[in-house]
Amino acid sequence: MTTRGGILHAPADRHVDHHRERPPTRLPLVVYMLALATFLMGTTEFVVAGLLPEIAAEAQVSVARAGLLITVFAVGMVVGAPLTAMLTLRLPQRLTLILALAVFVVGHMLIALGSGFPLLLAARFLTALATGAFWAVANVVAARTVGPAASSRALGVVGAGAMLANVIGVPLGAFAGQLMGWRGPFWALAALAVAAMALIARHVPHASVDHQAPSVRSELSALGSGRMWLVLAACATTNAGALGAYSYISPLLTDRASLASGLVPLVLVGFGIGALGGFLAGGRLGDRRPYAVTVMAPAVTTMVLLAICLLAGHAAQTIALIFLLGLFGLGANPVLIALAVSFAGRAPTLGSALTVSAFNLGTAIGSWTAGLALQSSLGATGPAAVCTFMAALTLIPALTIALTPSRRPSPTPT
Repeated sequence: MTTRGGILHAPADRHVDHHRERPPTRLPLVVYMLALATFLMGTTEFVVAGLLPEIAAEAQVSVARAGLLITVFAVGMVVGAPLTAMLTLRLPQRLTLILALAVFVVGHMLIALGSGFPLLLAARFLTALATGAFWAVANVVAARTVGPAASSRALGVVGAGAMLANVIGVPLGAFAGQLMGWRGPFWALAALAVAAMALIARHVPHASVDHQAPSVRSELSALGSGRMWLVLAACATTNAGALGAYSYISPLLTDRASLASGLVPLVLVGFGIGALGGFLAGGRLGDRRPYAVTVMAPAVTTMVLLAICLLAGHAAQTIALIFLLGLFGLGANPVLIALAVSFAGRAPTLGSALTVSAFNLGTAIGSWTAGLALQSSLGATGPAAVCTFMAALTLIPALTIALTPSRRPSPTPT
């Protein structure tokens, strides 16, 4: 496979000749190996939510304070993805992935063995740094492995691992925590990460055919791309709208839709299934119509969130709308990652890392703002109302990117 200057052009170029480079009918096995690893990382990010009471009791802190284990992970992802991507820039990509998984294992062992709450916080932050580094490099490896014609599709599969974590991994982790104690899921994740290390070592190639020795200076050149910053803005507002509202779906269902609390997890699984399908469909469609996907997804998400505000008193309609929120709310994410890698030019790793930071920053801002709205006079519909505005904001960078003519860079020798 060859690229020009390390750039994946297909998502950003309207005039690619698909007769010369057709997307593969099947993705290589390495893409699914990377998706398996992101499944583990998506699970560890959110599994704590189902274990907070047990962790708080043993660490002798309040449940609210134990919730810092989730916050510190998000902060670690925001800071760690670009930082560790730059620190490991000159390492072979396969070695970077293996080292990130090794740190992931160590972090989980510290959590499983630790007792003091400060140690648990430090271990979670360490795990987040490894997760950010792995995710940033995995996106680049997946995109380069399949080539420009199928990059969004491959990124959709890799990201779908994290979506699947919400459907299967997090509920299983919470169930295992009830059977084995809250430390059990962390031991299990550490063991599975060791297996993932072996698979990555076997299936990820040593380096891309066109891999050139990168430098910090060339990577930082990506910061001058205005189109990449527009993509990052879309990444942040996309997650702020969809996941900000998702964070407070439970009180909406119980207080406004009068749904029994025991049925709330099933609705959340429905959201996860929708998000998984949207991620895969968005990645597949994004290889052919990237700009249409990045505009359509936030437009539909805005309408869905508005409908949730208006129909929150009707349980059946609200449940259906939550599924649609999962389906469209995150559907553009693989395309946004592919566009960021493309617009970053000679700095695909930094471009990928910055999308990880932007997504997590959006999640943090969205959930915080939605929490404030929940305490306002709007009550349970407050989060959906404020997140409707955030989702609509995504249309500004998305339309700007779609309407701005792309400049094709001159080819560089491989």
